[in-house]
Amino acid sequence: MLLVTSRGTGRWVIPKGNPESGLSAHAAAALEAEEEAGVRGALCPIPLGSYQYRKRRSSGATLTVDVDVFPLAVNDVLVSWKEQNERERRWFGLSEAASAVDEPDLRDLIRSFAPAEFQAAVRRTGAFSTMTRHTGLASMFGWFQRLLPRTGNFFEMFEAHAATVLSGAEATARLLAGGPGAAEHIREIIEREHDADNITREVLQTVRSTFLTPFDRSAITALIGSLDDTIDEMQAAALAIDLYEMKEFPSEMQDMAGIVVDAARLAAEAMPLLRDVSRNGGRLHELTERLVRIEGHADNIHAAGLKRSLQEHGASDTLRFVTEREIYKHLERIVDAFEDVADQIDGIVIDHA
Repeated sequence: MLLVTSRGTGRWVIPKGNPESGLSAHAAAALEAEEEAGVRGALCPIPLGSYQYRKRRSSGATLTVDVDVFPLAVNDVLVSWKEQNERERRWFGLSEAASAVDEPDLRDLIRSFAPAEFQAAVRRTGAFSTMTRHTGLASMFGWFQRLLPRTGNFFEMFEAHAATVLSGAEATARLLAGGPGAAEHIREIIEREHDADNITREVLQTVRSTFLTPFDRSAITALIGSLDDTIDEMQAAALAIDLYEMKEFPSEMQDMAGIVVDAARLAAEAMPLLRDVSRNGGRLHELTERLVRIEGHADNIHAAGLKRSLQEHGASDTLRFVTEREIYKHLERIVDAFEDVADQIDGIVIDHA
């Protein structure tokens, strides 16, 4: 997590500020992140939560300020930025970041962002990413297959698939941010989708050959199928963007991409918790509840984006409207698939918690 120092006291804080006129709260948060910390990325338009702190005004009064916190997946770290001579920025581990800030509610938000179980999953799947970078996806998956016991380790496969989906979501957000590198982002999404297909096939083969499974066989196949649907739709969106040679994307599409990244993060956090559903049932319910809630927000953004596209291009540039409508359709289906993931997890929790 990236923190910056405050200009007044030099204490560690997150980038924040007052929304400018005409800007939504999350757009203002993205602007503050760029100006204060020199970072850009995919920002989910739905806050993680909020906290309060006291801010001293020029009059001398110290007043309580409410701060909504939005998750931003950093894609670009700027070499120079507006307030680089006024603040220090530093990357922290999550536990270090929580200890560095003064506000108790913010500290709790940071700690809840990635519980110990999720960090363990990141460590477990980190080797997969290393193999991907250095030897390619095919070699990585061959190594992954050799690690699996003959009885099949479904939890490892769930976690590996969710990590692949998260990587695909981040590549999708980079693609929809526009700018150079579109072809590389599209290629990465396609590669990640192929990797996810390999894991899905391994799960289905293992289900057929394993006598004892941790959950009902239909629950296992439904969960991996819904996870696979998310990255299938990411690939469909990337291929449509490539076909129509889209270079610029409206803010609503970028907002939906931010939701996709947050949804993928939530799914990746949920997978290792399935190892002990009885103990983790409460946290799993919190994650699925947020997945369902952000799907509702995504529907609203989708409707607003379609309406604006129709107003701007419906009469003057019909092809542009049809193109944007197709991209919106795939983005909506990605988020819908994550809601299906939430439903499958809820079903497992109901049966086993």
